[in-house]
Amino acid sequence: MFKERDNALTPEFHELATSTQALKHDDTAPCTCCSPVFSALVHEANWDDMTSPEAWREAGSRRDIYTPAAIAIFVNAKVITMDDDFSEASCVAIQGEKILAVGDREDMEKLEAPDAEIIDCEGKTLLPGFIEPHFHFLPCSTMEAFENVGPFRFETVHGALDRLQELAESAGPDEWIMGRQFDPSLQQGPDLLTRQLLDQVSTSNPVFVYNASMHFAYCNSRALEVAGITKDTPDNPNSPFYRDDNGEPNGVLAGGIAIGAVAKHNPAGKTLDLVANSLAVVKRANSLGITLFCDQATGMTRGVKEIDVYNTLAQSPDMTTRLRYSLSYGIQERWDNYDISCGDGNHVVRCTSWKIVSDGSNQGFSGLQREPYLYREDKGIPYVEADILKDMVVDRANRGWALAIHANGDQAIDNVLDAYENAFDQGLLTNTPCRIEHCSILHDEHIERIAKMGLSPSFLIGHVYYWGQAMRDKVFGHSKACLLDRTAACEEKGIRWTLHSDEPVTEMGPLRCVENAVTRKMWKEPETILAAEECISVEAALRSITRDAAWQCHSDHEVGTIEPGKFADFVVLETDPREVDPNDIGNIQVLETWMGGRRVYSSQSR
Repeated sequence: MFKERDNALTPEFHELATSTQALKHDDTAPCTCCSPVFSALVHEANWDDMTSPEAWREAGSRRDIYTPAAIAIFVNAKVITMDDDFSEASCVAIQGEKILAVGDREDMEKLEAPDAEIIDCEGKTLLPGFIEPHFHFLPCSTMEAFENVGPFRFETVHGALDRLQELAESAGPDEWIMGRQFDPSLQQGPDLLTRQLLDQVSTSNPVFVYNASMHFAYCNSRALEVAGITKDTPDNPNSPFYRDDNGEPNGVLAGGIAIGAVAKHNPAGKTLDLVANSLAVVKRANSLGITLFCDQATGMTRGVKEIDVYNTLAQSPDMTTRLRYSLSYGIQERWDNYDISCGDGNHVVRCTSWKIVSDGSNQGFSGLQREPYLYREDKGIPYVEADILKDMVVDRANRGWALAIHANGDQAIDNVLDAYENAFDQGLLTNTPCRIEHCSILHDEHIERIAKMGLSPSFLIGHVYYWGQAMRDKVFGHSKACLLDRTAACEEKGIRWTLHSDEPVTEMGPLRCVENAVTRKMWKEPETILAAEECISVEAALRSITRDAAWQCHSDHEVGTIEPGKFADFVVLETDPREVDPNDIGNIQVLETWMGGRRVYSSQSR
């Protein structure tokens, strides 16, 4: 293919997160983005490297980036423009970073560009570059080098342990074996990775594994020994070491203090190459067709210093995804003393909203509900009380911010809509769109209110696929589980919505998200559909990861559709997602990704 060019948090919130949650081992911790562990992970790293352009240049050298001639014309393509009419074309011309023309061969001939480079797409499908509207950039970068031993790779705990043992067998003396994403709610086997289990991996190398929530970790006896953690080591009541019947630490670490007490002894933490890891995240995103992603908790890893990182990124030729970001309310006072406003930045890196977390996670029983959870008496936790939330929204709206508010439980969504409505009635929601992140459990009256105010939900659609069975059988019961991620109901009301991964909660994968929304099948019961009435069309799902995601990220004036004047950000697929079995959409191969008129990924050059 393409032969013609192949030569060429507030303190109160953190106290709540650690004291209320860390003592429980049922994944009730707040969402991953709010975990204080990320700050501990990078504390020993050379953070100055992240703001050094030289470090980015040295780590970059993306030799697979290809820049065509001044004008390049893509011919023999199936171009899905994602415009209002879902119109198609066969040719696209680009000049520099921008799209010059869209149409057929005759339209291209009118350009009178005899020196244009002709790129034969051989009938392949071109779509606007995919957009990931909610993930966590620096946390993903921090953990990029750790081995993923989670449920999406290993269905059983023992499968994960076998993989860790393989790593240990090839590791050097005293080299730490680091794992991530362990999730006992989805992996068959023990709920706890005790030191006895991890000693089966190695007794000579320290072994350390993070729970997917990032509020727990697990280590073997050697790691405890290196850290000097013994029976006599006192516990912090808000972040204890779990112990066996004899009072000996059993290797389970609850909360940031206990985790940090062991993790800080890993010498690799001091040489953590965050630059290389960040570029690896960018490159992986390109391989999935992503040309823009949005970080949804900026400041929760290293505070305001993260903006210095982003500003350096904007200057790097190796930054081959556009970055949008939301400032976390968790360090509000520091942001208020920092010179930054909504909309600051450029077409590569830009601040677009203010992020608030109003509750936890439903599968973790900390999403705030109207009624108690199934088989339980509790209703979850409000991380921000309703009246305070109203004041926060009014305050930020008055300062010109668009808002993105995390809400999973139905009572949390009640509270968020009350807060938005209070500001809406005062005429304050002028910087639109304002978002509801995850927006998991939607009643009909919620949808009516969202439509009235022009709000926009972003759905973590992996809730349906990965946790649908648990939501039905353990969390809510069947009726309420069917209210999860109601894309079709929102579509019917004319609400613009998007799909996201929330990586590291689930891995980035726009086509996988499309498949999940179209089929609503469940991972544990692949023949069962959760709320079939909420299945969405392929076209609507594609719009949610292109055009509408661009709008939701305040970038639809420059990306999201294939039309003249916009940036030449697009993805080349082996086939049209509308023409395959819906169960195979996630398996469609990304052949190439183009960002700003440059080819930044090719499946042929892997």
